[in-house]
Amino acid sequence: MTFPAVSPDPVTDDRLVLALPKGRILDEVRPLLERVGIVPDPDFDNPKSRALRFPTSLPNVEIIRVRSFDVATFVAFGAAQLGVCGNDVLMEFDYPELYAPLDLGIGRCRIAVAEPVEMVTGDDPSRWSHVRVATKYPEITRRHFAARGVQAECIKLNGAMELAPSLGLSQRIVDLVSTGSTLKANGLVEIEHIADITSRLIVNRAAYKTRHGEIQGWIDRFREAAHAA
Repeated sequence: MTFPAVSPDPVTDDRLVLALPKGRILDEVRPLLERVGIVPDPDFDNPKSRALRFPTSLPNVEIIRVRSFDVATFVAFGAAQLGVCGNDVLMEFDYPELYAPLDLGIGRCRIAVAEPVEMVTGDDPSRWSHVRVATKYPEITRRHFAARGVQAECIKLNGAMELAPSLGLSQRIVDLVSTGSTLKANGLVEIEHIADITSRLIVNRAAYKTRHGEIQGWIDRFREAAHAA
């Protein structure tokens, strides 16, 4: 199959740009792409490729592959019209420019508060008035604790949150939890559930208005693909 070339210049035509997250979610998105009829350039599946922008089997559709947190930003500011990201990202940034019409039912995990296992016996979360937390979700964390009158001092980290308690950076963390094995391996235990997380199809609101028929068609395709899983 021959794929159309992608210009290195900014998108100025009517191509549809789909922003996808790197990592675990991408593996779950891949079958959905096939069901909706989007076949990425072979380089998309090359683990050694450093490319971030890929043509597809459809001449008017291209894919960009970025960090999960950046998917929402690319779509919110109109650099991409569609994207896939977890509702943890939507909760953290709360971009008004985004419309999330479809839960794809993939990337299932949860946001939780965790602390060292040795603290649990003598700890009573109902008596907290101030907590120091390492997290990449400071907004979600502050809102969660503020809802019950607890002041949260958030230390922003982009990864390796599990190291923070053992190195004295903070006693607790707020992070995504899937199986809990990473917490256990680092001597931590989940003590509070904040939110269940799945990945959503997101749309730029302005693009949805100006290209309604086209984008609604893709929403419908992804809905059928997700339900067929």
